[in-house]
Amino acid sequence: MNSTRLARAAIAGLALTGLLSACGGSGSGSGGSDSASGPVTLPFWGWANGQDAVVKAFNASHKDVQLKYTKVTDQLTMQKQLTNAVKAGNAPCLVQNTAEYVTSWVAQGALADITKYVGSAKDKFNSGSWSAAQVQGKLYGVPTSSSPNFTIYRTDVFQKYGLKAPTTWDEFIAAGKTLKKHGVKITNYAGEDPSTLEVLSMQAGAHWYAIDGDSWKVDFQDPGTLKAAQVIQQIIDNDLDSKLSFADYAAVQRNYDNGGTATRQISTWQMAGMVQNFTKSFGKWALAPWPAFTGEAAKTPAGTNLTGSVTLVTKECAHQQQAAEAALWMSTKPGAVKTMASPTTGNGVMPALADSNAYVDEAISQKLLGPNYDPAKKVVTDSLNTVTTDWTFGPDWTAMFTELQNGWAKVVSKQQKVTDLLAHMQQWTVGDLKSRGISVEG
Repeated sequence: MNSTRLARAAIAGLALTGLLSACGGSGSGSGGSDSASGPVTLPFWGWANGQDAVVKAFNASHKDVQLKYTKVTDQLTMQKQLTNAVKAGNAPCLVQNTAEYVTSWVAQGALADITKYVGSAKDKFNSGSWSAAQVQGKLYGVPTSSSPNFTIYRTDVFQKYGLKAPTTWDEFIAAGKTLKKHGVKITNYAGEDPSTLEVLSMQAGAHWYAIDGDSWKVDFQDPGTLKAAQVIQQIIDNDLDSKLSFADYAAVQRNYDNGGTATRQISTWQMAGMVQNFTKSFGKWALAPWPAFTGEAAKTPAGTNLTGSVTLVTKECAHQQQAAEAALWMSTKPGAVKTMASPTTGNGVMPALADSNAYVDEAISQKLLGPNYDPAKKVVTDSLNTVTTDWTFGPDWTAMFTELQNGWAKVVSKQQKVTDLLAHMQQWTVGDLKSRGISVEG
């Protein structure tokens, strides 16, 4: 996604204020007619369930600004289509995205600085979500969701084998060994999804990317990452994980529904898929806090696509103020927020708002949790108070993550160790940034 030419142009020189191009301006690309000839039309691309309903509500309540919604298949497809649109000069005004991609798009000069339009709304959002929409203190989008993370587990399976919900990763591994004796896996590691390595590293205090003066610092082998790697390696070495690919999403869900795998570390939005696909295990699931590293306080990783979404405004948009204000409306209007928070009408996402407690009832499923529904509410709200907020996504995140995926598949299939992958990623990422003309240490 990150072309060398664009990245070099955006980051050349690398003075402190120029680590990334903070491109704003009026733009001259997408966005329909002006008020003299009719309402402004703002093209909006997204993939989340419920967004079409939110767009209809926005259009019904606004005469001078209208949204034209196009649903994209998923977030990876979004990056590809947006790349093509940016190159062709016809990017939409508004784009749904997740936090890990913001820095890359800023580095390409694709996003507008909308701080002056909606920066005053900061107090409406929680600090983690607000920071996810920023790069170097400038706002490039409006947060749409948070990501409370927790463990969901099969209560009947755990009770059958005398287990309690693990509170630490050591307990998690021990429970996995017990379940293995009975043909049950404790978790699922899909070969194409290395987010497990990322989020455990994040939880352990790692920083794969950091800004150091006028350079980027890269470190895939810090103590936090190695601590996360040790947990993952134990799970793989002891065959405690299923290895089902999300390419066959129905098979993954059947496995959980049938009790083949007993836990997931997820957020609220992933529960929607469980509700929509399960037939046998409703009422047999409960929530527990994310396992901690032994001897450490609870700390919840912000995650990759678990980080939450943002609605970005593109630099090409000819009506950036209207686009920014529309994004703010969609993230703060109670009816719109409720629509997206529900696993029935939306994606079951927790809002990015400073006070999201009122939406917990909407974001978790009573059908899925049954008698464990009320206790689950506290798990969700407690999780929001322990989310990591100091993780930095690098300017080549998409390319890096693709390389990480290739190596992760070999880790899951036992062709290499996690530490082998980390050593490779250290060398590869430093080389990749240098090839883009970006100053880097590591």
